[in-house]
Amino acid sequence: MSKYPKIFILVLNYNGAACIGACLNSIFKINYPNFEVVVVDNASTDGSLELARRQFSRCHFIKNESNIGFSAGNNVGIKFALERMADWILLLNQDTLVFENFLDKLLEAAHDDPQAGILSPVIMSDSKKIWFSGGKIDWWKMRTTHLRYIKRTLPYETEFISGCAMFIRSNVFRQTGLLDEDFFLYWEDADFSFRAKKDGFSLLVVPESRIIHLEKSEEKKESKVYWLVISGLMFFQKNSSGLLRWWLKIYYQLRKIKNWRDIKNGKNQLALAVKRAYDDFDKYAK
Repeated sequence: MSKYPKIFILVLNYNGAACIGACLNSIFKINYPNFEVVVVDNASTDGSLELARRQFSRCHFIKNESNIGFSAGNNVGIKFALERMADWILLLNQDTLVFENFLDKLLEAAHDDPQAGILSPVIMSDSKKIWFSGGKIDWWKMRTTHLRYIKRTLPYETEFISGCAMFIRSNVFRQTGLLDEDFFLYWEDADFSFRAKKDGFSLLVVPESRIIHLEKSEEKKESKVYWLVISGLMFFQKNSSGLLRWWLKIYYQLRKIKNWRDIKNGKNQLALAVKRAYDDFDKYAK
């Protein structure tokens, strides 16, 4: 096994009864010989942890006492893997399905670029459309966008990598640190990518590596919008400086005015969730 780097695959589970079984089943069909699977459970109440334990005894299981969020939950698993001398750690969403050779393709790209610190497969939706093939950060409009086309057949650089599937060299954690636990849900991936890039690591998308993302988060739209908004505001407050920081303060006020109008005119059914995020961010920022 010495020629095969040790890989720990971390799956953070929270009430994933509808998808965790299929996810783990696909993982144990991959053709890479030297990996271990860690399921970190954030105090699920739907029996998904018990289901996974019954069906997949090869996994390591860690149960947190409460739902501590995406960053903190994954950090528990990351520390576990690093203590066991992981060479690489893959953060993988519970609502994903992987293909047999996806790890091999990621490792081939990493071998060709020693500076590659975080790599991503191309992530497909269940309708076989591209969900993520790279990401851009729009600093002036406080948002990120997913590329939904393949830029070229060879691995290529990107501004951030989605937390849905982050293949991370262990040295990145030792140099850059763990995920920022101030981010309960969303934007922790952009923040971690940004920090790793500042530390000199490259971020690569590997077109020959593919997985499927079922995106179960779409079933709870109001909660998703709330966390996207507040975590995005936290990201830009943390990582912007100089003139950009002053502009973002103005831009944030303009966004709040638009939100007020949306609520008054009843045009946006999610406007109240956005307002709640703004209100909570204002308390956080004080």
